[in-house]
Amino acid sequence: MRQHLKEFPLDVQISFHKVIEQYKEELEQIESDISRKYLEEMLDYISDYPELSEGFEDLELLKKYKKPIDILLDDLFPGILTNNEIKAASVPFHNILFNISSRLKQILKNAGEDFELEFRSMDDDLVYILACIQILKHYYGYQIDLSRPIYYDIPDEHGIRRHYRVAMNADFVDILKKDDAPEITQKDVDLLIQNVEDLDLWKEKIPPHSYIFKGFTIINLTDVTVDDAISELKTTLLFEEINEAEELQKLQEIFRSIYKIPDLRVGFTVFNRRDMVFERMENEDATSFILDKKLANDCETGICERGFEKLVDENSYFTITNLDDYLEKNDNLLAKNLKKNKVKSCLLAPIAKNGKLLGILELVSQRKNELNSINAIKLDDILPYIVSTVERNQNDFENRIKAVIQSECTSIHPSVLWVFEKEAKKFIKDLDKDGLASFKDITFKDVFPLYGQIDIVASSEARNEAIKKDLLDQLDIILDIIRKAYEIEELPIYDQVKYRISDFKEELTNKLNASSEQKVFNLLQKEVNPLMSHLKKQSEEIRKLVKDYSDMLNPETGLVYNHRKKYDDTVQQINRTMSRYIDKKQVQAQDIYPHYFERYKTDGVDHNMYIGASMANKRPFNKVYLFNLRLWQLSTMCEMENRFYQLQETTPIKLEAASLILVYNSTMSIRYRMDEKKFDVDGTYNARYEIIKKRIDKAFIKGTEERVTQKGKMTIVYSQSSDEREYLQYIKYLQAKNYFGDEVELVELEDVQGVVGLKAIRVNILYSPDSEHPEKTINYDDLMEELH
Repeated sequence: MRQHLKEFPLDVQISFHKVIEQYKEELEQIESDISRKYLEEMLDYISDYPELSEGFEDLELLKKYKKPIDILLDDLFPGILTNNEIKAASVPFHNILFNISSRLKQILKNAGEDFELEFRSMDDDLVYILACIQILKHYYGYQIDLSRPIYYDIPDEHGIRRHYRVAMNADFVDILKKDDAPEITQKDVDLLIQNVEDLDLWKEKIPPHSYIFKGFTIINLTDVTVDDAISELKTTLLFEEINEAEELQKLQEIFRSIYKIPDLRVGFTVFNRRDMVFERMENEDATSFILDKKLANDCETGICERGFEKLVDENSYFTITNLDDYLEKNDNLLAKNLKKNKVKSCLLAPIAKNGKLLGILELVSQRKNELNSINAIKLDDILPYIVSTVERNQNDFENRIKAVIQSECTSIHPSVLWVFEKEAKKFIKDLDKDGLASFKDITFKDVFPLYGQIDIVASSEARNEAIKKDLLDQLDIILDIIRKAYEIEELPIYDQVKYRISDFKEELTNKLNASSEQKVFNLLQKEVNPLMSHLKKQSEEIRKLVKDYSDMLNPETGLVYNHRKKYDDTVQQINRTMSRYIDKKQVQAQDIYPHYFERYKTDGVDHNMYIGASMANKRPFNKVYLFNLRLWQLSTMCEMENRFYQLQETTPIKLEAASLILVYNSTMSIRYRMDEKKFDVDGTYNARYEIIKKRIDKAFIKGTEERVTQKGKMTIVYSQSSDEREYLQYIKYLQAKNYFGDEVELVELEDVQGVVGLKAIRVNILYSPDSEHPEKTINYDDLMEELH
């Protein structure tokens, strides 16, 4: 195999000098004649190849000297075990393997010709630094703990990735310093372990090619794909509740064994991204070294700027190797609390998912340098399990919050969910503390309301017409059956029912009133249905007619449900399409400024919106956001009217719409009523707004019998001159965008009960019958010609 590293602190000389020296020492002490003779002959044979002892850099010589190398390493690689051991001679951190066991050869063969052996999660920069650490340990004798497991991930013949832990034997290695290599001092080591990611610093202290690696290593691979130790670790981390005192203690013991620090302590701090604060876990037994006894703190002031960048922005480790040095430059909450807890070094690890910080894992020690940016790497293989655990527990807690909100408040719009979550947290804490809790009413003050509706014109008349047609059709069918029965059997009862049905038909044709349907229903129940049971026994023709009649009936009401079904299906289809459309547009509107939105279906779709600073979490409010939202509402309702009529091409019946917007220039307070599970205006004065909403679409233009809402026109109701000027500007802009035509009316409204002084702007809407060519617009009259 070939060397693939471009830069490395060590020049590699493959040498077997230590093996040869060990055999020579063994020869002087050996007692067995057979063994002595073997060693003498083997050493004599090897002496013909001085490069094996002197060392060489040319990798081609591994092939040239394959036979003597095999003989020299025979005791280290016994042939009898070659099919069992996963073993090879190697040069560490290089893609160089030789004297490979048969089993490892088969594993690599199964991986495929294109497979290249690489250490897991180890790029060239990290390899360089790890090699430097080996120099510090083996040449200088500095005790740096880096007992991090190394793994190979190798696919098998089925393409399934198998995981192998690598054990490395470096007994046959010398590290030699070149003459021009800089000397390394304790001060240099202190600096290096504080800056493990600073590759330039490492290269400055230990430049490339400044040392010599002479020898070789032996690697043994162990298949740990289903390793019991890893499985146990996962089980421990993925327990049911991470915040239970017993489980937290168990987690602390695991980290103590990993880091070999008997008094290491573990803490955890929650990160609240929405409020940008650190919070304690909800369980009082959980430790937080960042907060100590505080419940929450602003994260930017709680830790230093560098710590904030590393943890929150970069999701990377932040270490303090010497708290005394840290205190000289920092006077934040973290520094104070670490000193208070007698901490000398600490490691803060981000618990993050998809770039979003969930919390901070805290490891602290009472001795400096014991926790540092080097041994932070030990967490790389453990953190994914902790992330899964924390994410699950946070989801569970959020679900608990949502369950409280759901039971106490019903579903809440996402824009104001944050304030309900705050109240739910208080509710849970109070409940856990003493079993007593109450969910308070939520109030938003000084919010601007926006209201709009797109209603089906004359919906009551259309529904009544459908009911009348169904009743008349049903009576005609019954009348036809009875006439045929009378031809077969001239019973007076047939004639009497015929008379009753004709009388009802005349009444329905003239006028449908509230009691008409009930009268027909009573007639059917008392007179017609018993008669039908008798008629089924008449001729085959009448039996078939009765069956066909029965199949037409709605099984729940016993009435014909044809025209009414077409009306109901049309209204349902319109409402569903309109609701989906405004819901989709609402997602975009929330980007303007977070606001409350609700819509509800009647004979059409109505919507309420409220916007103001009290509804947004720590976001400044300016009236420009209100103006943007008003323009969005006006354009969206024009688009909804277009959708309404485009939909008419597929609906069973044709209906017409009228749209209205109510402009209210004053702020108000709204309160979430816990007993009614909905938002409502708060206070007597604000109730005027609700009165206007309920009555405005029925209002007439002053001095006329003409409704303010009209087909083909957008009606904007207001009371202030400033509102008029504002909306005329919007209309002018939307006329340029082909939303509106040129017919603009300014009208006054008749006083409605409790409300005086209202005015309205009416402007004709332009329609785009062809959704694929929205630039082609027509007016309402032309649209009606196309539809009919």
